[in-house]
Amino acid sequence: MSVLVFGNNEYGVEIAKNVQYKYSNVTIFSLGDLEDQLSDFHYEKFDLSDDWDELNEKHDMQKVIIFCALKDEAQNIFLTISLRSVFKDVTIIALAKNNEDSNKLHMAGATKVIPIVETTANIITDMLKKPIVTEVLHDILYEDSPLKVIQVEVKNAQRFGGEYPADINWSRDHGVLVLSIIHQDGSHEFIYSSRAKHNVISNGDIFIVVGYETDIQEFKKYIGEE
Repeated sequence: MSVLVFGNNEYGVEIAKNVQYKYSNVTIFSLGDLEDQLSDFHYEKFDLSDDWDELNEKHDMQKVIIFCALKDEAQNIFLTISLRSVFKDVTIIALAKNNEDSNKLHMAGATKVIPIVETTANIITDMLKKPIVTEVLHDILYEDSPLKVIQVEVKNAQRFGGEYPADINWSRDHGVLVLSIIHQDGSHEFIYSSRAKHNVISNGDIFIVVGYETDIQEFKKYIGEE
């Protein structure tokens, strides 16, 4: 199985770093000049007007996973449409900056969509480096899993009574897994980092959460987002 990552940026590179341990053949495709290349990966240039004949010649498209990780939303959607129109059965995983883009990418033919937002610029980078998150994301991305990754804002911090996030058994008490926290100043950390252990939960904190739809909705009610 090969992995083709479209997007020579921080998201694309971290995805490539993460999957190289499972898939030995990883290629990063760049729209621009091939700069800042890492020796671990093969790099190729591409154009959104490509008809993908060359891609079909170089790779067994029956044994490929594609990541669409372009930063420009319109380009990412167009890329997804273009790839899906040619490769009907390939697994396409796309990054979306918001729910609207997520819906568009699903309609464009993405098999899975990872929602991200501008304020979480490097959150997926941190998440992908954690073994427990790698396992969870693998199930979400590659298996037919109903699990979702979303962000929710804390509006009823008093419910936690001044607890630290690392001290809470999230799965037992709330049926979800909190991976990371984004604070109001834009800083963020993995849930079990040393910094997270010294910051009590406050209103305005944003949790990056993994869970099933029903559990997530209950959790959102609990912390006051709905």
